[in-house]
Amino acid sequence: MPSEKILEQKKQQVTELVDKFQRAASGVLVDYRGLTVEEDTKLRSELRKAEVEYAVVKNTLTRFAANEVGFAEFDPILNGPTALALSYDDAVAPAKVLVEYGKKNENLEIKGGFVEGKIVSIEEIKALASLPSKEVLVGKLLGSMSSPIQGFVSVLNGNLSGFVRALQAIADKKAAAGE
Repeated sequence: MPSEKILEQKKQQVTELVDKFQRAASGVLVDYRGLTVEEDTKLRSELRKAEVEYAVVKNTLTRFAANEVGFAEFDPILNGPTALALSYDDAVAPAKVLVEYGKKNENLEIKGGFVEGKIVSIEEIKALASLPSKEVLVGKLLGSMSSPIQGFVSVLNGNLSGFVRALQAIADKKAAAGE
């Protein structure tokens, strides 16, 4: 039987995992078996650049935490080596980095994941990875919003220039008649 101190440490780890699951926008569980140290270091670097937290997790403790937050569907996949990638801001980031890395290295296997508190399948994770980044989506939205405004400004400019031309023609006519 584990000592009281070790038991308290494990309870603390479960509590921390519960908190991370609840705060994260998304998370992906992977099997990293077969990655070399160099490959794992490169993967961690790519995840860090994308502001994704990545750590190897103990299956038993992860199972307790997952069950506590309602992710009981993780039970069957929590065996063998497991690492957890979490993002607190960008729901697409962990999926995008891990799926792209998995295309180059077949030793990285995606086990499952969640987005905004809902369990998602491996296929959904791959679909999520194909989405454009948040910045690209915001750019497209702003571009589509500015398009009608630019059209409106062009119409106003056209009307104003037509009005100015009409005034100039009247002024020219009066100047010619007055001469």
